[in-house]
Amino acid sequence: MYELGGAAWRKSSRSAGSGQCVEVATNLDDVAAVRDSKNPHEAALIFTKTDFARFLTNIKFGKFDN
Repeated sequence: MYELGGAAWRKSSRSAGSGQCVEVATNLDDVAAVRDSKNPHEAALIFTKTDFARFLTNIKFGKFDN
């Protein structure tokens, strides 16, 4: 398990207050963490920073669009 006590969580600027958000913490040394903003005390997904950057790039270029 990864210690997330020092995580600085932030929501996307595009969340528009809908309540359907995820939060991300990228201030950690070697990982990026993602959690459900409605359940912040539940488990977070942990990514290497390289994998998280690759994931965001794929989103930006529409790789997951239907």
